[in-house]
Amino acid sequence: MQLTIPIINFSAFYSEIVICAFALVILMAQVLAKPSQNSLGYVAFIGVLIALVINVYVPSAMGTQAVESTFSGLWVLDNYSRFFKLIFLVGTGLTILISIKYIKQEAMPPGEYYAMLLMATLGMMIMASGADLMPIFLGIELMSISLYVLTGYARTRLISNEAALKYFLLGSFATGFLLYGIALLYGATGTTRIQGIFAFISQNTNNHHIILIGMALLVIGFGFKLAAVPFHMWTPDVYEGAPAPITAFMSAGPKAAAFAAFLRVFLEALPAMHDQWVMILWWLAVLTMSVGNIIALVQDNIKRMLAYSSIAHAGYVLVGFVAGGQLGTPGILFYMLAYTLMNIGAFAIITYLGGTNEARITVKDYAGLGYQYPIAAVALSLFLFSLAGIPPTAGFMGKFYLFSAAIDAGYLGLAIIGVLNSVVSVYFYLKVTVSLYMKSPEMQSTPGNVASLPAVFAPMLMVAVLISACGVLGLGILPEKYITLVQSSQLMLP
Repeated sequence: MQLTIPIINFSAFYSEIVICAFALVILMAQVLAKPSQNSLGYVAFIGVLIALVINVYVPSAMGTQAVESTFSGLWVLDNYSRFFKLIFLVGTGLTILISIKYIKQEAMPPGEYYAMLLMATLGMMIMASGADLMPIFLGIELMSISLYVLTGYARTRLISNEAALKYFLLGSFATGFLLYGIALLYGATGTTRIQGIFAFISQNTNNHHIILIGMALLVIGFGFKLAAVPFHMWTPDVYEGAPAPITAFMSAGPKAAAFAAFLRVFLEALPAMHDQWVMILWWLAVLTMSVGNIIALVQDNIKRMLAYSSIAHAGYVLVGFVAGGQLGTPGILFYMLAYTLMNIGAFAIITYLGGTNEARITVKDYAGLGYQYPIAAVALSLFLFSLAGIPPTAGFMGKFYLFSAAIDAGYLGLAIIGVLNSVVSVYFYLKVTVSLYMKSPEMQSTPGNVASLPAVFAPMLMVAVLISACGVLGLGILPEKYITLVQSSQLMLP
């Protein structure tokens, strides 16, 4: 038997090569050169910036329908994957900017931190470009293992160690469901290729029981990564225990990566099973929105509140998944970009106001800070208004897009439930703003930790906040060009 070596098209994964190379360079520099803590952050940011430029300006420019593939069709670079990689790289870049001051403040070793951050990004990029279930699974594992490490990176904090252990155990359990679902699909169809699964189901219309079971297991596996109810139990503890910049990163990039893979698998491989999985996702969307928002109402810890908020936002995106059609998928792309900007922006302010060792983390701790730190308070209020869906922010346009898609597809009841949940969420977002401006400061139990905030932002943190704020307002006030972009980045469905 002759072994055939596939032709490799390197232009299809230039961005991934850059990210991987910079991660390795940072690891080696940490060992050999002993650079300063800040310099490794700048190197990581430069790597992300180069990858971002390559992703946007590769030969097949965004806005066209050109598709590049390699590894015998296991890997695909299309406008859909390129747009999601744009989201990942923007989220990673903002996280690095937030982390530079934080890592120095908390005296954490920077090398492994930035290397793991880039490796998690590499895993997400693999998930977006995977045209086969195996590369998607490998991307999920690379992303997940990096996140397990980063969650417990504050090694001296018991809560961080506990969060990492919980995340690892539950994540490993969920991975078993995902891998078993892939195995069942392979056993039933004889292939793990997304197009191959679609072709098999199209040509064999009888007895798809094993495929249905495999599909259900995939929903469980992806549902865990999305933090969809009832697979969400890890989220509040992990978000609370992880370092604040990593919480920001986890709430945006990995969630977008899970949706990237989830959409590709179900819309490209399993459209024939649409009637079966759309009702499952309908109920998941309702439960995820409702449970996330209702539990967030009673949270006093801001990180836990945003954790349940993140769960609710996953439910909003599932509304677009259920809707599908010409508005559903573009609505998801638009919303994930908006959510990345507004959520990371909010966590940037929380990282700044938290002080050393994240001592200021409850809503009560924010009482009266609107006058003491006016720029931070205004920025945080903007991001919270956007998360609540108040115009003219990106959050409002994103929800309008998703709920319009649901109405257009005939899911009026789902859209109404989404709107009602969005109204409920206004309470706990505005609760923070009320505390900032309408509550008097209380005596701090640990004044030494929280009184040491500088009068102005760290420069890189300020850059991250400015980028996020401009993006939130730009997507909300002038959404036309972004809507055109997401419409050209849809999956080319069979």
